[in-house]
Amino acid sequence: MRVALATAVRTLPRAAGLAYEPKFDGHRLVVVRSAADVTLQARSGRIVTSAFPDLAAAALQLPAGTVLDGEVVVWHGGRTDFALVQRRAAATAARAAVLAQSLPASYAAFDVLELAGLDVRGRPYERRRALLVDLLLPLGPPLQPVPMTTDPELAATWYETLPASGIEGLVVKRLDQTYPAGRRGWQKLRHTDVRDAAVVGYTGTPRRPLALVLVLPVGDETPLVSSPLTAALRREVAEAAAARGATSGPQATVTAIGLGEVPYRALDPPLTAEVRHASARHPPPEVLRLRTDL
Repeated sequence: MRVALATAVRTLPRAAGLAYEPKFDGHRLVVVRSAADVTLQARSGRIVTSAFPDLAAAALQLPAGTVLDGEVVVWHGGRTDFALVQRRAAATAARAAVLAQSLPASYAAFDVLELAGLDVRGRPYERRRALLVDLLLPLGPPLQPVPMTTDPELAATWYETLPASGIEGLVVKRLDQTYPAGRRGWQKLRHTDVRDAAVVGYTGTPRRPLALVLVLPVGDETPLVSSPLTAALRREVAEAAAARGATSGPQATVTAIGLGEVPYRALDPPLTAEVRHASARHPPPEVLRLRTDL
């Protein structure tokens, strides 16, 4: 099942015929309710049903032949926690049953693709939204439609106030739009933050660093891999590492989004870099400059 994608924008789109939804920080998940059972599919196409038995059980209430698109989240301390979603997604089947009790998942549905065996992807978003609400509101949590507004002022208020609840930003859709399967037919506005981060290592070679391994001053201090360095930054990082005698530091590994385990060379003491990031995980932090002035 190919899901719809979104193009990043830097300002809030304002025009007639637009709808705005909060963008939850979770795992993209397609729910397929067949005549016999429920299948949960990640954006990659991987089947993750066993990792979320609580959602699979709840989805049995849906009519057979129903397909939903949405985001699985875990609420903790009044906000969504992406690290806990990762923990749920990576659990074995036996462990998943335990975590479903201690860390229950919620499904924030934002589209319906099929309903009772009828493919509705060709219908306008406005109509699909009405079908989604009519379907899920009687069921209640953990399956629920995301909020939606056509008021850009309310959307702007959401954008400014909802990050405290773990909301990444907004997704913007046209009311008359069919479901753009496999295409970047939607728009997304994420909160972007520029701040200093500790550079605890780099990937690549001492003469040609490819990306930095960073610890951001927010979150759980899990190392992240930056987006690829520019040529100028590669030279600057190589020179800074050499000046500190850090070209032969210990090897370690870090998990990079979309790449898996990646080897890197550790830096001790760390460098400092100014980075721009939309969230702690996606897209990768962009390195703007090394803070050699510190």
